[in-house]
Amino acid sequence: MLILLALCFFAFLAGFVDAMVGGGGLIQLPAMFILQPHLSLMQTLATNKTANFMGTLVAAVQYIKRVKINWRQLGPALFSAAIGALGGALLVSYVHKEQFMPFIVCILALVLLYTIFKRELGLHRQEKHLNRSQQYIYALLTGLIIGIYDGVIGPGTGSFLIFVFIVIFGYDFLHASANAKVINCVTNIASLVFFISQGAVVWATAIPMAAANMLGSYAGSHVALKKGSKFIRIFFIVVVSALIIKLSADYLF
Repeated sequence: MLILLALCFFAFLAGFVDAMVGGGGLIQLPAMFILQPHLSLMQTLATNKTANFMGTLVAAVQYIKRVKINWRQLGPALFSAAIGALGGALLVSYVHKEQFMPFIVCILALVLLYTIFKRELGLHRQEKHLNRSQQYIYALLTGLIIGIYDGVIGPGTGSFLIFVFIVIFGYDFLHASANAKVINCVTNIASLVFFISQGAVVWATAIPMAAANMLGSYAGSHVALKKGSKFIRIFFIVVVSALIIKLSADYLF
């Protein structure tokens, strides 16, 4: 019972962080590995993904209610993200994540440095002069690449999405977070189709963790909507820094 309560605490914290800038897996997944060591890798990933999905869904709904979503632009990304995430989940058994960690850490470091030194990045909406074809192509590629990454590896997916929406589409942090949550919902569903079909979800753990993650996501999305892009930018820098440290430590030690 104490272990389950501890998992729920970490799920709440993960939901709170993830609702704003992504990176909830930095908290929730390691907690599952430490507190539920008897589970197989697939059971751990599937149970974690189930809890995370419910929290992501709550955050997405809150954002959709309060933030204007450009569905014409987001639609192609949702479609390709679903395909990418499902393909990534199918590949998870054949991929050695450790081989990709140095590359992922380097990319995150570049994202962090770019965000720090470009002080106005994501604070205001910037008009990007993209024609309709360019919007579709960039959206499809964004969804596909991030979807595959989320299905195969996972950590930092939300943060990568936020950064892409800011740099390529000119969104501010608040609108980028909103769009990232919607795509995260789709990638989670696509991955869960595979995990549930394999009977990998430990429901006795997943359901209470999902409830805690939902509460955290509700709180986190409300804080983000209230505080705005400037606050989210600071939080984004902190979370990406923590991701870099965590992934580097996992790889080196």
